[in-house]
Amino acid sequence: MKKRIYSVLVENQAGVLCKVAGLFSRRCFNIDSLAVGETDSPEVSCMTIVSSGDERTIEQIEKQLNKKLDVIKVKTLKEQQCITKELMLVKIKYNTNNRKEIMEICEIMNAQIVDMSKHFMIIQICDAPDRVKGLLAMFRSISIVEVARTGTLALSKCSESDKG
Repeated sequence: MKKRIYSVLVENQAGVLCKVAGLFSRRCFNIDSLAVGETDSPEVSCMTIVSSGDERTIEQIEKQLNKKLDVIKVKTLKEQQCITKELMLVKIKYNTNNRKEIMEICEIMNAQIVDMSKHFMIIQICDAPDRVKGLLAMFRSISIVEVARTGTLALSKCSESDKG
């Protein structure tokens, strides 16, 4: 099973997300992650879609995305060809016995405590998806209250042949 990241530029208008998600649903393609945001132009949004499947499925996803009228451009990125980041906020319940351990984990994983009360902390990490998953795994032995994640964002790595 191969994983691919699709960077899809779309017209920034109502219903486009529904159309793209519907394409995946109708064809039984899996969406591992989906993030959508406006680009430097308010008329254009970038959808970063992470999906996995066999070689035929991967090819079909790109072909089907290119057929959509609202789609401006599709770039298929292999994991080693791009920089990926994900943002996660995790609220955990802590006590005096595990507070130091939590702080050490945050320091090692380059995560930040962004809010704190007497018994709860909210921790933020912005890193590669594998490291985000790793931090979450470390906190499983602690009492996780709530988790919010953005999904993967990706850009192809810089090269001198990039158009400026």
